Amino acid sequence: MRLDEITSILGPTDEVLAAQISRTGATEEDLAEAWAWFSADEALVNEGRAMPSGRVAELISVLEAAELDTEE
Repeated sequence: MRLDEITSILGPTDEVLAAQISRTGATEEDLAEAWAWFSADEALVNEGRAMPSGRVAELISVLEAAELDTEE
């Protein structure tokens, strides 16, 4: 996935995070789903959606780790 595809979903993103996302081999659709879960997981669970797995779950982990890095 290219930087412009990543930023179209996440907004401005540092190059390290973009590289981590790109290395997962995920698609734009995977990232969009991961971003939705990351941003509003409780709402998606309340809708009855199954918890993510595979690349989407991997992307959520990457996003969570990046958030922790920025909070420190």
